[in-house]
Amino acid sequence: MGPGSAESVVTARIVPPLAVTVDPDAETVTGWGRDLDALVARLAPHFSRAEPRRQVAAYLHGLLSPVERKNGWQMAEAAGAATPYAMQHLLGRAVWDAEAVRDELRAYVVEHLGDPDAVLVIDETGFLKKGTKSAGVARQYSGTAGRIENCQIGVFLAYASPRGHAFLDRALYVPKVWAEDAARREAAGMPTDIAFQTKPQLARALLERALEARTPAAWVTADEVYGGDRRLRVWLEERGVAHVLAVKCTEPLWAATVRGPAQVAAAALAAGVPAAAWQRLSAGDGAKGPRLFDWVRVAIRPLADPDWGYWLLARRGLADPTDLAYYVCFAPAATSLVELVRVAGTRWRIEDGFAAAKGEVGLDHYEVRRWAGWYRHVTLCLLAQAFLVITQARANGGGRPPPSRSSLAGFRARRGLAYG
Repeated sequence: MGPGSAESVVTARIVPPLAVTVDPDAETVTGWGRDLDALVARLAPHFSRAEPRRQVAAYLHGLLSPVERKNGWQMAEAAGAATPYAMQHLLGRAVWDAEAVRDELRAYVVEHLGDPDAVLVIDETGFLKKGTKSAGVARQYSGTAGRIENCQIGVFLAYASPRGHAFLDRALYVPKVWAEDAARREAAGMPTDIAFQTKPQLARALLERALEARTPAAWVTADEVYGGDRRLRVWLEERGVAHVLAVKCTEPLWAATVRGPAQVAAAALAAGVPAAAWQRLSAGDGAKGPRLFDWVRVAIRPLADPDWGYWLLARRGLADPTDLAYYVCFAPAATSLVELVRVAGTRWRIEDGFAAAKGEVGLDHYEVRRWAGWYRHVTLCLLAQAFLVITQARANGGGRPPPSRSSLAGFRARRGLAYG
């Protein structure tokens, strides 16, 4: 097979090292290629012309290949093309709808990972950039860098279930300086009706699409940027969507006090809890084993609906008792503390997802500047990452085994495959 074939790409690198490492035979590895071919076939209806249909397959192959940088030049070279023109054309000028492919991504993830107890996770990540012309770029805080940098910010929605976690949706944050500059927006190819939206407003749009598509999920979780937005919390409550959302220590919350209902800061509420009320629980497994913390919850909203529970959840570090975090929770009244802790811990899954998507499929390797190019590259990266996650989930669930590094090297050597 040639360097652009599905088998050569898939055998080169399907997943990072896994807990399950079985040496596959040729039939198994060919099966990975068929799985990728089936995913590409799902996208065909969203590309009206044969050329972009072929090119999107090549692009996905490139994202899944072991090239160091997943940009147009390197992926074109890996595919045996003389120039990156076709790769760049797919992102910039070809006619296709990234939103339709996004919907296909969501359907694909739900089909393989769907679970009624799943958690929808919102978070953002930064893309460091030089210059001022990339759509939405500005000097702004990037959690990725941990400081103010010249960057783009993307808000993402991930799906975390017992079967695995993958991304469902994305939105490029448009700072006010861009929203108020029509000429700059036009130069970057932004839609004419783009208006400034806060990150929580973007998150609501992502969640609304997932809920309207009847995505099976029981919870929503997010960090302080989103939990601190009361309008987002109220919107979720009105929809009857249970959530565990991080808030700042100063977040005012309605609670019962000796003087009647009053607003009390989250930190003050937690400080008033008896020491014996704290419980040591795991928020899920991390790289070094269970993530153990001390946890406690305090009832809030003294005039709340009796069918629903409203709590402040507090987390305290074991090594440093001053390391505290706070969450506002809304869920059915019978929900246990253990369940709230599980959902709070699920938020870390999206951080793992960002690291994997950037490291494995080049989420942040793009060199496009225009609006459409960002959405197209990012959407295809999320699709490639979902393929990796689903391949692993199928392996762990008794399907085809995932590859070990040594078995892949041997298989490529026997067949003289180009990648790897």
